[in-house]
Parts: sequence; structure tokens; C-alpha cells
Amino acid sequence: MATTEDERPQGPVQGRVRVWHEQKGWGVLDSELTPGGCWAHFSHLLVAGYRSLTAGEAVSFTFEEVDQDGFVFRALEVWPAGQAPVRREDEPDDSSAFHSTLIIHVDADEDDGGGDEAGDARRV
Repeated sequence: MATTEDERPQGPVQGRVRVWHEQKGWGVLDSELTPGGCWAHFSHLLVAGYRSLTAGEAVSFTFEEVDQDGFVFRALEVWPAGQAPVRREDEPDDSSAFHSTLIIHVDADEDDGGGDEAGDARRV
């Protein structure tokens, strides 16, 4: 039975990593408050260096109730139990989506009369 918003703890819960798919960057966390497991993505790991977990590892985490790849719960923040979460200053805390930028430089042909000598740069 899923927990209601009123029953959910305000702070982190304690749990264990059931499985971690290193190559795919996601795994499942277990705790008493997340029956059926809690889906977790590497982008939500608050650790220094390379972000990864190991099956059986004790973790602290916060979560929300949503439908994520067949799981009722999704982790919002995850870090090793007994350690302080490591927040990265270069990343916004509210980003949960992939982001990329593509810049295309087009060299202008001398005959087409378009662009300048250095070419145009357009953000896509």
C-alpha cells in the first residue's frame, strides 16, 4: 500500500540499493516506505566524483510518488548512509532533464554573398 503525502517523512529515509545498472545509470532502492522499490537515476546521486551505487549499499534518500518505468516511487536525492550529501555547485538543484547545446558554424561561400568572412554561428 502506498504512503500518503501526510504519512511520508519530511526528511530522508534509510534504505538499500536493490540493483544498480552501471551502464544505464539507474537502479532501484528499497525501504519500508517505498514498497515495490524506488527508481533512482545517477543524476540524483549526491556524491563526490563519479556518480554510482552498488547493490546492497546502505543509502539515505528522498522520494516522490510518481509512475516511473513501472515503479510507483522515484528518488529525488540519494547519498550513502552516514555521509553528508555532496551538492555540486556547477549544477542547478532543480534540473532533472537531459540538456545539450548544439552550435553549428557555417562558412559562407564567397559567391553567395551571405554571412561574414568568419561565418555565421547559429544556436539550435
